Amino acid sequence: MAMQTWLLFVVTVFFVSATPGPNMLLAMSHGIRYGLGGALPTLAGLLVALALIMAGSVAGLGAVLATSELLFSIVKYAGAAYLVWLGYQAWRAPVAEQAETNDAVAAGESSRGQRFRTGFLVAMSNPKAFVFFTALFPQFMRADVPQLPQLVVLSATFFVIEVSWQLVYAFGGARLKHWLTSPRRLRLMNRFAGGSFMATGVALGTVSRA
Repeated sequence: MAMQTWLLFVVTVFFVSATPGPNMLLAMSHGIRYGLGGALPTLAGLLVALALIMAGSVAGLGAVLATSELLFSIVKYAGAAYLVWLGYQAWRAPVAEQAETNDAVAAGESSRGQRFRTGFLVAMSNPKAFVFFTALFPQFMRADVPQLPQLVVLSATFFVIEVSWQLVYAFGGARLKHWLTSPRRLRLMNRFAGGSFMATGVALGTVSRA
């Protein structure tokens, strides 16, 4: 994998992970409620689920990419279209429900086991995550070189960035809550993230497969 391609992936994932979706809002909510140490079981649950989702997606994706270059191209362009659609959804996301959902989920979670289960179930409850990884990874891969090393690099990079952002949200919970629960600011974040998704999908859809 070329360094330029990897750096583009890092930038893309940096903004994707920064978006205050269910996982990040849960990390923030539990950081506020329990502190960073108390939120660690929640983060562990989120990350275990993420690892399982990524493993399932990578296993299926690897099988597809090993089949033929035609299927690789189909997955690539379908993935680019999905990223554009995901960006459109983020752009139009209603801020009221987004700001309140995980605070409601956080209420009543006291034991470490409960917090771990909450994190795990919140992360696993979104089936679109499986589609997301299958759509994202081919945009940064080449069909004419071994795919497993590329998948390993992309997966490890995504995981490290995701862990970092979850810690940021948990650690800075109180301040982030006051900033992100402003409807105007959350709307700006949604539109910035949505625009980034759509631009990435359009740009990567025009890049040569090789």
